[in-house]
Amino acid sequence: MDWSQKLYFTAFLIVIAAATSIRGIHGYAMVSGTVFCDQCKDGQVSLFDYPLNGIKVAMTCPDNNGQMTIWGEETTNWIGSYAMRLDGTPDLSGCVAQVTSSSEEGTRGCGTGGGPGRSPRLMFRMFDMEMYTLDPLISQPEDPMSFCPKSTYPQPHPYPVSPPTPPSTLPVPTLPPTPSLPHLPPMPPFPYLEASACPHQNWMMPEYRCYWKVINPDSKVGVVFGLIAARKYGTDITLWEGMKGRGEPYKTLLREGTTALLNSYNSGQFPYHPLGVIQHMNWALMGSTQQVLHTALHFLRANSGNGKFTCKLNPCK
Repeated sequence: MDWSQKLYFTAFLIVIAAATSIRGIHGYAMVSGTVFCDQCKDGQVSLFDYPLNGIKVAMTCPDNNGQMTIWGEETTNWIGSYAMRLDGTPDLSGCVAQVTSSSEEGTRGCGTGGGPGRSPRLMFRMFDMEMYTLDPLISQPEDPMSFCPKSTYPQPHPYPVSPPTPPSTLPVPTLPPTPSLPHLPPMPPFPYLEASACPHQNWMMPEYRCYWKVINPDSKVGVVFGLIAARKYGTDITLWEGMKGRGEPYKTLLREGTTALLNSYNSGQFPYHPLGVIQHMNWALMGSTQQVLHTALHFLRANSGNGKFTCKLNPCK
């Protein structure tokens, strides 16, 4: 950046500061984070966990007497994220955010208990605006899922035990420098760990309806993909209706984007992450028709397995 660019940038900051002062805008702090379902109840976010919607997160801070009081509360959206605004310029150094309650519809049985609270970390400050972030919070089911690794399996002794000998002739054992970990029984099959990609026709079959876990067929396209999608497709269309679209680039994008989102939630080895699907979908909708078709074809190729993956869905019981 040369001196003229620096001068213009400094002038811009001065104008913004003056406008803020003239309008009498008071500062605020924004705190954001994500809540995950801790399916294995191991107290951390792992491969088995997924984001939760409908979870209430409260920010508690000490008052003048040192008593913890609630300063703000927010509910997570369908991708498990929340953004809490606190007016003024509060001191959040002693504050803690924690899961407080949930709706059974959104948590799908994973809202019986929350994990430890997290303290906000300051990420950005400009004038009277502050941005904070939090490490992921967790909510837990009543019992760990059946596919989780068992910690109660019998563990073999890491070293062979020799028969007892008289003290005078007891040999001094030579221990290996780095003992190998005991062998655990194989984990039961779990679809998320398998490489799987299924076309939209499979996701519309009744026998695979149970795999619509994080999102359901009646979810609104605008709620799932955001405001840009709502403006393009309307606020009433559901994901199930969008799966029937064909013969036009925007309908094809919605069908293949929804299919890619389902595949990303079903398989950890799918080429797209759930947030990546939403991001590419919105980028395409903000671009040209050619970009829409280009993104739809990329989704279609990924949903077909691209010659590497096959569909691993088993009929629901």
